[in-house]
This record gives sequence, C-alpha cells and structure tokens, in this order.
Amino acid sequence: MRENVVKQKSMEFAVRGVNLYRFLVNERKEFVLSKQLLRAGTSIGANIREAEHAQSRADFINKLSIALKEANETEYWLELLMRTDYIDQKQYESINNDSIELNKLLITIIKTTRN
Repeated sequence: MRENVVKQKSMEFAVRGVNLYRFLVNERKEFVLSKQLLRAGTSIGANIREAEHAQSRADFINKLSIALKEANETEYWLELLMRTDYIDQKQYESINNDSIELNKLLITIIKTTRN
C-alpha cells in the first residue's frame, strides 16, 4: 500500500504545532495567538483525514480546500508570532518551511483531482 505523504506530514506538523503551543504558553506566557496557531495547525491534518473518507470527488476537494485554508492561516499566525518576538527567526523558518511544504502538497493534490 502506498504511503500517504500529506497525511504523514500533516501529523508531524500538528505535533510540532502542539509542542510550539506548549513552549509559548509555558515559557513565553502567550495564550491568545498560540491558541489560534494550535487550532489552525492541527485542523490541517484533521481535514486531510476527513478527506480520506469523502463521499464524492467534490467532497474530497472541499475537505482538502479547507485544509489548505487552515495551512494558510497557520502561516499567518507563525509570522505574527515571529514579528512580535514570541518566536525567533530560526524557529519561525523551521516550522514555516513545513507549513509551506504542506501548502504546496495540498495545492498539487487539489489541482490534480480537479483535472
């Protein structure tokens, strides 16, 4: 059986997001932006999982489109956390690169499915 790369990467990204959330809450005492990041970052994988059992091609595309929107939102929260000095440039680049990769994978899957 073929490995589902986007499913695996979204889970790894969610784990990183949970760990970043813990760091922000425990070390930086930041509670609002980190919660938004946690919600959006873990929602990516949840929507990808939902797409696995979509009822139709349109439902599949819709679920992955929601995951893509959440990935874009996650990038926003990461940039905001970096620009407000809750995370440094190195932390930002590391996790944001993973977010960008998820975005690219989702865009490719959506485009391929539509065609």
